[in-house]
Amino acid sequence: MFDPVIAPSGTLLGLLQRGRGDGTLHALTAPRAEALAALNHCVVRDPRHDWQVENRSLYYARLYLDLGGELDTIEAHLFDPEDVLDTEDCRTGLALAVLGHLASYGRRDALELLRRYAAHGTNWAWALDELALRDDDAGLRSLAAPVLARFPRDPEGDAELAATVRDAFEPRPWRLWADDSRDWIATRVRAAQETGCFDRWQRQMRPSGPRPGWSVQAVFDWAQQGIERGTALHVPAARCLSAVAGPEDRPEILEAARTGTEGARCTALRYLADSDDPAALDLIEQAVTTGPTPVVEAAVESYERMGSVAAVERARRWAHRPDPLGAAAGRMLACRGGAQDKDLVLGALREAVRGEGPDGPTLWTLVDGTGRLGIACAAPVLRHVYRETASSHLRGRAARALAATDPAFAAGFAVECLWDCEESTREIAARHAETGDTRVVDRLRRLAADPAEEAEVQTAVRSRIGTETPPA
Repeated sequence: MFDPVIAPSGTLLGLLQRGRGDGTLHALTAPRAEALAALNHCVVRDPRHDWQVENRSLYYARLYLDLGGELDTIEAHLFDPEDVLDTEDCRTGLALAVLGHLASYGRRDALELLRRYAAHGTNWAWALDELALRDDDAGLRSLAAPVLARFPRDPEGDAELAATVRDAFEPRPWRLWADDSRDWIATRVRAAQETGCFDRWQRQMRPSGPRPGWSVQAVFDWAQQGIERGTALHVPAARCLSAVAGPEDRPEILEAARTGTEGARCTALRYLADSDDPAALDLIEQAVTTGPTPVVEAAVESYERMGSVAAVERARRWAHRPDPLGAAAGRMLACRGGAQDKDLVLGALREAVRGEGPDGPTLWTLVDGTGRLGIACAAPVLRHVYRETASSHLRGRAARALAATDPAFAAGFAVECLWDCEESTREIAARHAETGDTRVVDRLRRLAADPAEEAEVQTAVRSRIGTETPPA
């Protein structure tokens, strides 16, 4: 999947792509045709950089409801000829999830569209999962025949069906079909369930990788084989090393960390860092200075897992380094530093924004750190990250940090956060938004009554409604 093109944050499309609460607020006051065009664009061209963890579906579904939006564009997208050519879940997953939420809100057209796609679409399994949560038994039973018709009645088709049943995210349809009154359906699904259970048992019993009893060198060799195959095995290899290595093996492990193969160095560094070996920090510094890229990455990753006082002290020395270890030192201080490290963390945050922009991966930890340490003068940088990042998760972290550092947050960004796409961000807003704004009061009441809202958000909302908002 290619990275999506994100419009500027000052445009309606850019706000909706980011899932910002201001996107909904602007859409509700914009010309309806313009708002629906931007909304449809987002749903059929998924704007998320990480579609597996970022939330947008409930956010877009709620906006469809508020705008009274038709589903013609989604229907055309689902049944486009491209559906046969591009079978990746990410092409249609967001649209199907939006339809699922709309169906839960009582939109019959969304339910019918999901049923039709489950019967005929390429990403039918996702549609079936959405229906499993929302459709009635009769609707699900009507899909048994078209779904089973996808699997030929031969050994290959039966094996594919068994794997599909075994790995189904929502088992309800398969359980219904196993008890179907039509014998040919019930018999086939039950056979697939039995095969899937046996396959799962076999996978659990099948050994993989080294076990205690291997030598230290055998573990290093296994890790190197992974490097040669393009698979990083140093993390499980380090765990295995913990099981097979004794005090007498320390010299061999130290030498592997200094001069071993890539796999051995990565494994040894991880093992030494996890065990807080006194030589670990010097070896990590040496690896970052002289090692190839995989070793540098493993060394930095291993260092950031360390929680000792010595590791934090070393971070104060390394924070000014213009290399990955310097960036890791900034993140270490953000996670584990004290009040004396505020300037170093703020400097690392500013440098990360200057060097990587508002979506740099190092920002996540640094933003959290500014909130943890209460660095008030970081608020302008946090506001910039909040406005510009395309990651709704990073924006939520920025909101949490602003709640701890910016006195203006309650009357500012916290208000729009009540409409944010991420439930954790809505929860922050529910706890902090200034209730003197009538929009806040109305939104809190709506969230409290919405059955689709997350329990944590509703708990925060109800605590505010009960203590601060005036009666309706």
